[in-house]
Amino acid sequence: MSTSGATLAAPAAPAANAAAAPPLAGVRVVDLTELLPGPFLTQTLLEMGAEVVKIERPPHGDNARRLAPGLFAALNRGKHSLYCDLKSDSGLAEVRAQIAQADILIESYRPGAMRRLGLDYESLREQFPRLIYLSLTGFGQDGPHALLPGHDINYLAAAGALSLTGTPGGPPVHQAMLPIADLAGASMALSALLAALYQRTGSGRGQYLDAALADSVLHWMAPRLGLFRQKAATTADAQRAMLGGKPAYGVFRCRDGRYLTIAALEEHFWRGLNDVLGLFAANDACCVDHAARTANAETINARLAERVAEYDADTLMARLANADLPVFPVLDAVEAVAQARHRSGARITETEDGPLPGFPVTLEGMA
Repeated sequence: MSTSGATLAAPAAPAANAAAAPPLAGVRVVDLTELLPGPFLTQTLLEMGAEVVKIERPPHGDNARRLAPGLFAALNRGKHSLYCDLKSDSGLAEVRAQIAQADILIESYRPGAMRRLGLDYESLREQFPRLIYLSLTGFGQDGPHALLPGHDINYLAAAGALSLTGTPGGPPVHQAMLPIADLAGASMALSALLAALYQRTGSGRGQYLDAALADSVLHWMAPRLGLFRQKAATTADAQRAMLGGKPAYGVFRCRDGRYLTIAALEEHFWRGLNDVLGLFAANDACCVDHAARTANAETINARLAERVAEYDADTLMARLANADLPVFPVLDAVEAVAQARHRSGARITETEDGPLPGFPVTLEGMA
């Protein structure tokens, strides 16, 4: 364990054949978060070698224990759990004792809650100058929406992402099967924490990090905003029209009821797909270039769907893959984990409840 006054020294070069330490070995994290974004973040830090002490409120602890016990088990394995009543002097004293040994504190309370407890960054920074303190909230620490409660769909709406769903002229549709804002926020916060740890090796000082889930999705919107400006797409309908209806791009049903994703956007991929499936004459006006294909996307995708429906998924997958075309079957979650086992880079952790995917990049010392 490191203490608030200790310096994270650069690791010595390992001796030949010596096992490397995990990248965050010696880093201690105090985790005052629950449900999904914070626990996902701290679980990733743990996978990188950090020690995580999870502070839970009695009597029930993290709400995920009751609302989604499978989620709780997936995101809190290997952490040290400590029940502390933050409204009692003894509970606050215990949390402070944990902070005294910590490099990082992560909290996800509404703005102002930690200040009322005397556990905000300003109250701690003088005593623990090396502490890196991250607040992970929906809308950030200030502004008109800071105190609003929220969940993933609310943050997608705030970031402008939800407006892009659905079809032109229709309502927004929450189509995401993953909690995109929650995971985006956790990923952005992870990047910020690792950068702050690196900064601390030079400055000797910790810092305060304000990470908002809505802002994280907004950051991901930058490529879309650039595209919309290029095409002068200023309304939601125009933006949806740009993003939907790409030619030779989509999910297509095979004869055996399984589905393939096909994405032949570039010219060479389109020519290869057309050669394999014989969709159109090479000089057909509807597909002479990308602009023509985009204008005729509905016609092209309808023809492609007809041809795909003539094949079983495995047969067509093999034909298109052998032609070096972008194709992949739609896997369910269990199939995806099973297939990942065949990739040396995939990190699959065996748990009592079954296999779980881990952080997707293996660093030296990570199991």
